[in-house]
Amino acid sequence: MRKSLVLGLSMLVTLIWASLALAAEPAAAGGASASLGAFFSYSVIAAGFGIGIAAFGTGIAQGLAVKSSVEGIARNPEASGKITVTMLIGLAMIESLCIYALVVALIILYAYPMAKPIATALGFKM
Repeated sequence: MRKSLVLGLSMLVTLIWASLALAAEPAAAGGASASLGAFFSYSVIAAGFGIGIAAFGTGIAQGLAVKSSVEGIARNPEASGKITVTMLIGLAMIESLCIYALVVALIILYAYPMAKPIATALGFKM
């Protein structure tokens, strides 16, 4: 039931985004009417979505990890030290994924050396 719900919601979101993309006005014939500012605004949006999705995923994963460790400590209080250490190591590994996404987003925003050649190749005016 849960998998079908997730699948149905994913399909609904995909259809909504596709209809928005198809409703957009077409680009100019040459495709060079877009400015470099538009390219960088798309980069900002992509970086924002990337870090948002990463933060959402790590938040869910950390919540589940803490829930499981608290349940384990409730069942076996003598093992609380080992469970806590293992949980903290796991939380650090989970959080590192979000930090990697943040580093990639910052590279996209500030230090991407190929931004201008790619923008030119895609038809954005310099």
